[in-house]
Amino acid sequence: MSNPIVYGASWCPDVKRSRALLDAKGVEYDYVDVEADPAAEARVRELQDGARRIPTIVFADGSHLVEPSDDELNAHLSR
Repeated sequence: MSNPIVYGASWCPDVKRSRALLDAKGVEYDYVDVEADPAAEARVRELQDGARRIPTIVFADGSHLVEPSDDELNAHLSR
């Protein structure tokens, strides 16, 4: 199974919070900065019908979460 991909930006507190939760749970993930990678920004916009809300977390099964709360992220990880 491949790692989840966290699309974000270093300045965003929600990205920092989601990454901290994943780190605390020992979840390996790939991080992509949408401000440094135009293709990543395009992928985020594709998933959100043109919006660019972060973090956007894409899982190996193809599902994704946009700006998840800690509870939403925990629930998804528990599936």
